[in-house]
Amino acid sequence: MNAPNPAPALPQVVSAEEWQQARAELLAAEKELTRAQDRLAARRRRLPMTRFDNSYTFDTPSGPKSLLDLFEGRGELVVYQFMDNGPDHYCPGCTWFTNNVPVPALAALAETGVTWVTVSNMPLAQIESYKKQMGWTLPFVSSHGTSFAEDCGAGGGFLLSVFLRDGEDVYLTYSTTQRGVDRLVFTNHLLDHTPYGRREDWEDSPPGWPQHPTYG
Repeated sequence: MNAPNPAPALPQVVSAEEWQQARAELLAAEKELTRAQDRLAARRRRLPMTRFDNSYTFDTPSGPKSLLDLFEGRGELVVYQFMDNGPDHYCPGCTWFTNNVPVPALAALAETGVTWVTVSNMPLAQIESYKKQMGWTLPFVSSHGTSFAEDCGAGGGFLLSVFLRDGEDVYLTYSTTQRGVDRLVFTNHLLDHTPYGRREDWEDSPPGWPQHPTYG
């Protein structure tokens, strides 16, 4: 019989007064970070933009569409490039991210003039099969056979890109990957507010905290 897993270590127990003091010190650091994030957001709003090709043809459930078509008549477009790992092999990180896209909130984005679409170099049939398997309903189209991912800078990886249209012209305004995408994941950032965090082995946690490999 396998021995039961040991109970995880617990945070230090202190008085209510000591806890309030520690919380106040952390709150000061949190406010400092919030102000820094506000300054970064202000810099993003001041980024220049570059003209982006609109000659790509995407395969979608409703037929071929151009990049301009993906805007659905709105002024801004956010694209998540989902990695293509070959037939029947799906990136666990992209899957985790896509599971965390709040589909009901996409309507609120649309009301502000922002369209969301997930794009992959996977053929559309493979995308549709995986969507059905995962129960996803978000917009998900194929860039298979185009250089869209490469031109965005995703290459064979994942990437979040933001586009702006001016009439028939499309411009790239922002892109990010790695931890820049991670900060958008709801589950991760809720877990960052809990005692044991994400429980992943890269985290700086106290000795005895439960941890496992990322996506393990």
